[in-house]
Amino acid sequence: MTGLVRTLLDQATFLDPALLERAVNEADRCGLIDPEALSHALDAYSCQPGVARLRDVVDRRTFRLTDSELERRFLRVVERAGMPFPQTQQQLNGFRVDFYWPDLGLVVETDGLHYHRTPAQQARDHLRDQTHLAAGLTPLRFTHAQVRYEAQYVRATLRAVMQRLRLKRDA
Repeated sequence: MTGLVRTLLDQATFLDPALLERAVNEADRCGLIDPEALSHALDAYSCQPGVARLRDVVDRRTFRLTDSELERRFLRVVERAGMPFPQTQQQLNGFRVDFYWPDLGLVVETDGLHYHRTPAQQARDHLRDQTHLAAGLTPLRFTHAQVRYEAQYVRATLRAVMQRLRLKRDA
C-alpha cells in the first residue's frame, strides 16, 4: 500500500482535483485501496507535498465512489445546484445504482454511451426502473448528452423531482 499512497501523493502535486479523484476511484475500484484506509495512511506523510490536495479528495464529505467520468460530472451538477450529495454505488433491490437519496427514495441512473445502447441493455434498464418503482422508489435517468450538454435541464429536473418527493414525504 505504501507504493500506491506514494504514487497518489506524487500525482496530487500536479493533477487537477477531478483527475486525482478519478485515480483514487480507479484504485478503489480495482481493490488496491479504499478511501478510508488511504485517509489513515496519509497521517504518516503529513509534511509531504500533495497531502492536503489528496486529503481533500478522500475526505468523507467530498469523496463519492463512481465508476465513470459521466458519474463524476453528474456529481458536479448536483454540487453546483446546491443539492445534498447522494449515496453512490449502493445495492438496492438487487441492483447496483449510480445515485441514491434514501430520505427521498430517489434513484438516479446516468446512462453512458457504452452500457445503455443495445436493446438487451435497455430492457435491463427498464426492468431496474420497474423494480425500483414497485418497491416505492422514484427512478430517474439522465443520458450522457443531458448531463454533459444540458446541465441546466438536469438541475431543474432534479430540483422539481426532489421538491415533489419532499412534499410527499412531509405530507
